[in-house]
Amino acid sequence: MATSLAARIGLDVILSLAGRTADPAPQPVPVRSGGFGGAEGLARYLRDEKIDLLIDATHPFAARISANAGQAVGHCDLTAFALRRPAWSSVEGDDWLSVHNVAQAVAALGEAPLRVFLATGRQEAHQANAAPQHHYWVRSVDPVEPPLTVPNVSYIHSRGPFRLADELDMLQRNRIETIIAKNSGGDTTYAKIEAARRVGIKVIMVERMETPGLPVVETVEAALGRIDHFVSSRMKRGV
Repeated sequence: MATSLAARIGLDVILSLAGRTADPAPQPVPVRSGGFGGAEGLARYLRDEKIDLLIDATHPFAARISANAGQAVGHCDLTAFALRRPAWSSVEGDDWLSVHNVAQAVAALGEAPLRVFLATGRQEAHQANAAPQHHYWVRSVDPVEPPLTVPNVSYIHSRGPFRLADELDMLQRNRIETIIAKNSGGDTTYAKIEAARRVGIKVIMVERMETPGLPVVETVEAALGRIDHFVSSRMKRGV
């Protein structure tokens, strides 16, 4: 999204990152990092910086950030919408168990020891401590701090997108029996889901909690269309 906006003349774009990744990918627009201090802090920032348009393009599981954005917009005179890629849907050959959160996913592993690929990121990886009988492979961009207390854990530090061939190799080489994943949608991390289907591995899928509030578009193209309409409307009004 930031790349698409950087090439547009007449837009003064700033990208806000949550600050949870130590070494974020380079961006083609100015970046600020860190929280705002809740909805009130965000509303204050939007007013102080005279922001005209807010796009909530956070991760589909960043529910608190999205809720704060919706509340902040209610206190400010600006236009806003959310960009949410569609969730994945199971297809023939998938073996999914849907749960509401990572804690439920870990509990759903059961008592018998399993070889588990924990693909939820580092923020909630500690939930695995509740079931130390399993051997975990934990993938995240940054190290899990503090490390898990389970006796058998391997850490994979890497950043997507991930290739299907690599995911197949990782699952088969480590003899993974179950995957715990978040239903984040999109193409960047879908390869593990396709790989699981191909080799017959169960996926315990943490489903999204919908965040009400802002209007939603599902693609970058639709978002750019909304932005074009917004800019055109302002030009017609002479703003």
